[in-house]
Amino acid sequence: MVVMSKRVKTFEVIFSDPSKTFYCSGDKVAGKILVEVAEVTRVSAMRVLGVGCAKVEYAKGKQKCREENEYLRYEEVVQLDDQPADQDGSVLLRPGNKYEYMFGFELPQQGQIVSSYKGKFGYVQYYVKAFMERPAQPALECKKHFEVEEPLDVNTPDLLSPTGGMKEKKVTCMFIPDGQVSLNAKIDRKGFCEGEDICICAKFENTCSRIVVPKAAIISKHTYQANGRTKVFRQKLSSVRGNHIISGMCDAWQGKTIRVPKIKPSMLGCNIIRVEYALMIYMHIPGSEKLILELPLVIGTAGLGSRTNSMSSTDGSVSNASASWVSLRMPSAPPSYCDVTRDCRLDQPLTPLLNDYDGDDSPIFMHASAFQFPNLPAYSEVDEEFSGNAHMLQVC
Repeated sequence: MVVMSKRVKTFEVIFSDPSKTFYCSGDKVAGKILVEVAEVTRVSAMRVLGVGCAKVEYAKGKQKCREENEYLRYEEVVQLDDQPADQDGSVLLRPGNKYEYMFGFELPQQGQIVSSYKGKFGYVQYYVKAFMERPAQPALECKKHFEVEEPLDVNTPDLLSPTGGMKEKKVTCMFIPDGQVSLNAKIDRKGFCEGEDICICAKFENTCSRIVVPKAAIISKHTYQANGRTKVFRQKLSSVRGNHIISGMCDAWQGKTIRVPKIKPSMLGCNIIRVEYALMIYMHIPGSEKLILELPLVIGTAGLGSRTNSMSSTDGSVSNASASWVSLRMPSAPPSYCDVTRDCRLDQPLTPLLNDYDGDDSPIFMHASAFQFPNLPAYSEVDEEFSGNAHMLQVC
C-alpha cells in the first residue's frame, strides 16, 4: 500500500525479496520503508509494527460472536543510517531524495505460529505496518501483507497407516421394512498432498427395492469458535461416482481413484479456526437419507508424490493401452450398411438410469426415457458356398 499526500509523494513498505511467495516459522522478514516528499517535512519518528493474528467474526441471531488470537507482535523505531537527527530525534526530509528506513525481524518458531488463512467467517493474516509521526500533524501509515505457510509433513507413521470403516442402514417405505444397504471401504493412508490420487477399495450391497448409487467426495470442514460458540462450514471439493446398483445386487471398487484438488493444507494448530478434510464415501438412496462413511484426511505440504508424477503415470498407462489395442489383430470388415441413412448410435442407454439427485427430495422410482429402435438394414440371403471347411454366407 502506497500512501501519498500533498507533502509526501511516496510512503510504502518493500520487502527485501519481493519474489518470495511465503514465509515459514523461524524465517526472517526484512525490508525497507521507502519515503519521498514533495516539500520539506520533519519526521519525529518512524515506527514499524509486525502483526500476525487470527480473527473469527459472525452473527448468531442478534448476537455478534467475535474472537481473536495473536501469533506475532513486533515493534521497533527505525532510524535513517546517513541522515543526522536533531536532539529530539527528529529528521528533516527534503524533496528530490529517496529515504529508506531498514527493518527486520524473525517469525516465531514452529508450533507458535499458524499458516495464513482466509475463510467465510474468519482469517489468519500477517502484515507489516509503518507509522510516520510528524509534529503537530496526524501520523501517516502504510501496510503490506505477507503469507505464512507452516510445513506439514504427511510422511509420519500415523498418516501412512491405512484407515477404513463399515456402515449399514435399514431402509423403510411408509414405516414398512424395505431391506437394507451397506458399505465397507478403506484407503491405504490418511496423509496426502495436492494433486495426489486417493485409491478407494470398497464394497457396496443393496437388498432394498430401490436403485442406489455409490459415490465418493473430498469434503472440507472449517470450524470457527467465538464466545464459547462453534460454527461449522462444510464444502464438497471434488467427487466421483460408480454404477447404479439394483435390488439384490452388490458392487465393488478396486482402486477407484479421486484426485486431491488444489487446496490449502490442513490447519490444526489454531485455537479458534480449524481446517480439516475427509473422504466421504456414501450411497445415494432415493427417498431416504444417504448412508455415509467419512474417513479423515490430512492434507500436507510434503508427501510421497506429486501431481506431475501421477499425471505422467496416467499418461503412460493410456499410451500403453493404446499401443496394446493397435497390436491386436482386428477382424475382417463388417457387412455393408450403406443403405441405412439413419444414425444408429444410441443417444441414451437401453437401461434407464435413476435420476441422479443429491437432495432429500429425490424420487423413489426410475425415470425411463423414451427410446425407439432404428430400422434394420435391408439384406438378402443367397445360396451357401462351401470352400473346404469354410462356411460363408454372403450378405449384400
